[in-house]
Amino acid sequence: MPSLLIFGMGYAASAVAAGLRSTGWRVVGTGRGGTLAFADRAAVRAALAGASHILSSVPPAGADDPVLNAYGADLERFSGWLGYLSSTGVYGDTGGAWVDESAPIGSARRAARVAAEAAWLARGARAFRLPGIYGPGRSALDRVSAGAAHRIALADQIFSRIHVADIASGVCAAIAAGVPPGAYNLADDAPASQNAVVEEACRLLGAPLPPLVPLAAAGLSPMARGFYAENRRIANGKLKRMAGWRPAYPSYREGLADLLASAISKPMIASSDPAMPSVVQR
Repeated sequence: MPSLLIFGMGYAASAVAAGLRSTGWRVVGTGRGGTLAFADRAAVRAALAGASHILSSVPPAGADDPVLNAYGADLERFSGWLGYLSSTGVYGDTGGAWVDESAPIGSARRAARVAAEAAWLARGARAFRLPGIYGPGRSALDRVSAGAAHRIALADQIFSRIHVADIASGVCAAIAAGVPPGAYNLADDAPASQNAVVEEACRLLGAPLPPLVPLAAAGLSPMARGFYAENRRIANGKLKRMAGWRPAYPSYREGLADLLASAISKPMIASSDPAMPSVVQR
């Protein structure tokens, strides 16, 4: 039986776990969705010894990768499949241009993520670069329903996103196809402004549009200002070609409509910054 150990079983990694378990995999992990304590070295090392596949979803902490710091020596002895959930933030601002995996990476704001991804790639991992993540309980529908949606008056600001179910299907497709180590973008087919997503959520719910707020007057946190300072479109052709993967939700329109039709949206986890987009930022 194939066995996956996940470091950091959060929102996206839990979806990957569910997808693999449905096909007979054994999956264990650390984090809020797992049963292992990250600091329990004996238990984690036992899981490592029994794993055929390892996936890390743990982001950098400061300048360090917590998983490699704690278990790097153990991973040196691991000969199975390695995966790492990274971020399309490694590309920085491209002025709205399309970027694929051949584009240069690295910026001061994302230096730690770039270094962590490079460390995993050097060990032979598949690094899945993720944009804004949405799905059940974490979508513009939840923000609009809660009266917490915002529109920022910023022309031509575009970014990519992906439904959490398409992250799971993409990682599963990569495993099944045996794609070689390297970087892979996982994004939908239709980059769009955050305003367009909020407007579609309002249309689906029959809710009024929130007013446009000037960027300078929006009171954004440094994290949110960093988000709106970047503008890019993520190309997803590499994994399509190499694994035959296609997103079930090629745009936010299909994703939001399905969330509403399925009646599975739950209140989004509260954010201390109400101006942040209603997606999980990678």
